[in-house]
Amino acid sequence: MVVLREMQQEEYPAYCQYFIDDYSQEIAQNYGHSIELAMDLAKKELHRSFPNGLQGSEHSLLCIDAQVDGQLKHVGYLWHSMNATDKSTFIYDFFVSDEYRGRGYGTLAISALEKQLQEVGINQIKLRVAYQNERALKLYQEIGFVITGFNLSKNIGM
Repeated sequence: MVVLREMQQEEYPAYCQYFIDDYSQEIAQNYGHSIELAMDLAKKELHRSFPNGLQGSEHSLLCIDAQVDGQLKHVGYLWHSMNATDKSTFIYDFFVSDEYRGRGYGTLAISALEKQLQEVGINQIKLRVAYQNERALKLYQEIGFVITGFNLSKNIGM
């Protein structure tokens, strides 16, 4: 069993630390930026999306809790933002902690999200996967996501 719940204010600082560390690594790998620049970009992305922390944002930051050995434990995060006009949501971040991977919690979390979205009239989930994240790509394809394009970049003048 998996439960998606709104993140509490006291949980937000830990999420920010995780996100900045994780996303800055992805930025550095994918775009060849220094880790310092990548960390600055990750911080700016977080602040742009959550300028007032969890208050008043159009983005939804959820905690993934799962039944583990008879207890409900925090196993990850899911950040998405709905677009009512095209009845879709975009997943910005989806993370299951290393110690809980491979147990089906990711699949169950997406299924729970789908149920929540259908209840409010959202009928499409969009996301982006880093090219080197083969594990995530495999999961998404196994649960019905299809590739709709590719992101490309080229560094010039360096």
